Amino acid sequence: MRKKIVAGNWKMNKTLPEAQLLLSEIDKYLQANSPKCEVIAGIPFVYLENAKAQHKNFKIFSEDISEHKSGAYTGEVSAEMLTSLHVDGSIIGHSERRQYHKETDEQIGAKVKIALENGLTPMFCNGEVLEERKAGKHFEVVKRQTEVALFNLSAEEISKVVIAYEPVWAIGTGETATPEQAQEIHAYIRSLIADKYGKEVADSVSILYGGSVKPSNAKEIFSKPDVDGGLIGGASLNIEDFSALIKTYSEI
Repeated sequence: MRKKIVAGNWKMNKTLPEAQLLLSEIDKYLQANSPKCEVIAGIPFVYLENAKAQHKNFKIFSEDISEHKSGAYTGEVSAEMLTSLHVDGSIIGHSERRQYHKETDEQIGAKVKIALENGLTPMFCNGEVLEERKAGKHFEVVKRQTEVALFNLSAEEISKVVIAYEPVWAIGTGETATPEQAQEIHAYIRSLIADKYGKEVADSVSILYGGSVKPSNAKEIFSKPDVDGGLIGGASLNIEDFSALIKTYSEI
């Protein structure tokens, strides 16, 4: 059985007191409710050490990772640094990293590889922009991103990767892919993995949906057979919405 996951991506939000409060609220909610899904908080680098020291009821991910082991890379954070803090994994290849930092599929693949080599769970993000969706190139884009970044991995390695499909046109816009569109792409991604590694491996990989998931639309999206949870942006920044999403998925 592949994991059911609800993951938050805080992006560049929260001061330290705000972060500590929200992490504590998540912890208290999980202690009181024991949801039937894995919960992940993807948080800024500066809060990782504190979060891992304070909270044990959910997993802590960084929002990025360097493709380099070590060296003269000012401002970068290595896999070894994250491992030394006992961080659980890292969000890799988010559309904002691709857009603002010009990350390539090859770089993203290197980040996935070095995360795995250091015992971290990579959450690999893929997805098309609005122009590509309108041009009917969404399958082509997702195929390229997935194959270039992941298909140099062994079957054992790719089974440890979490994939987050994020239609870029639905992030922070208020637009959301329909449940049918989400299922279509998720099933396609799983078919790509099955063609390369076999159905058993493909069925073990969790594929999350990340595109303006809210309590009001989560049940329809999470109910689709190839949607294994969500990578949540804005709705992960307050306990009311985030706990509602965890509750929704736990009850499906």
